[in-house]
Amino acid sequence: MTKNHDPYGEAKELTGLTLGKSTQYESEYNPTLLQGVPRKLNRDAIELNTNLPFHGEDIWTGYELSWLNSKGKPMVAIAEFRLDYKSENLIESKSFKLYLNTFNQTKFDSITQVQDTLAKDLSKCAEGDVVVSIIEPKHFGLQRVVELPGACIDELDIEVDDYEFKPDYLENSTDDKQTVAETLTSNLLKSNCLITSQPDWGSVMIRYQGPKIDREKLLRYLISFRQHNEFHEQCVERIFVDLKRFCNCTKLTVYARYTRRGGLDINPYRSDFEQPSENHRLARQ
Repeated sequence: MTKNHDPYGEAKELTGLTLGKSTQYESEYNPTLLQGVPRKLNRDAIELNTNLPFHGEDIWTGYELSWLNSKGKPMVAIAEFRLDYKSENLIESKSFKLYLNTFNQTKFDSITQVQDTLAKDLSKCAEGDVVVSIIEPKHFGLQRVVELPGACIDELDIEVDDYEFKPDYLENSTDDKQTVAETLTSNLLKSNCLITSQPDWGSVMIRYQGPKIDREKLLRYLISFRQHNEFHEQCVERIFVDLKRFCNCTKLTVYARYTRRGGLDINPYRSDFEQPSENHRLARQ
């Protein structure tokens, strides 16, 4: 698969997105700005049927949430959004940002009203469950900066001269004589936006049980995303499927945390045996 390979063709679901187009910012509440992208596009491309091999959620953090209280005084907060993996749509990030901007000059009677409005609108767009939590400024000091747990494979001294996406790097990458349970991480994950080709920078954690995976081959595979065009959520599901197919993992979690853009970070989590932990940002986020 080359970097120019387009598994989505001319999907009509993508042609109407505001992403990549010049837009005006609105400052008063307008939920119609939200745009969803069917998860089915990606899942068809990687041959996933309705019996998905994972569970999980897309964990978003919004650092630029602001609104007016009933007296017109500006309020600020950090918001956490958790989109269920079973939702029909993922939420396109630029439309999400444009939508959040419409809170800036809108009056709300309470934080609860803000939270309920966000959950209602996002759930409608996603066609699935979205849980919203709002962190007030008095709790900002409790927010933690962490690093992903596990052994980082980035220090491997390898020579790289090919940056085209190749799942084939994972072929014959396991030692069937060694069964392990380990957690590996990399900060070298980079992909590009499906529509604009803007770079998306991330870190990824892979926790698995099964035949031992060759770390060099795994790192080459992750690096091969460097010029690959897909949304964050789609990349994580592709990594999960490829690891299952080529490495025969009996248990697997893939968790990526991408750096923020427009005040939003996106952190897709997919697993077949465990649930996501608390949402703590990484230093780069």
